[in-house]
Amino acid sequence: MEIMQYIFEEKLVLIPALYILGEIIKNTELIKNKYIPVILLIVGCFMSVFMGGFTLAENIIQGILVAGATVLGNQIVKQSQKEE
Repeated sequence: MEIMQYIFEEKLVLIPALYILGEIIKNTELIKNKYIPVILLIVGCFMSVFMGGFTLAENIIQGILVAGATVLGNQIVKQSQKEE
């Protein structure tokens, strides 16, 4: 089962947007790294609702999915670059 089959096409644009936001937050060093996924979750839900087009519940679920896809993608890149 792939997460991408559950994300609506209109919401896919949020994944790179959240990734960039996460990188900006990480580079500012004002916020600890452990809080970045929570911030991305909140922003992803807000942006999904703001984009509209579906019910509130669907938009919140889409926000959760795009935030999850963003964090998962980031971790896959990080883990693949690690040397064992």
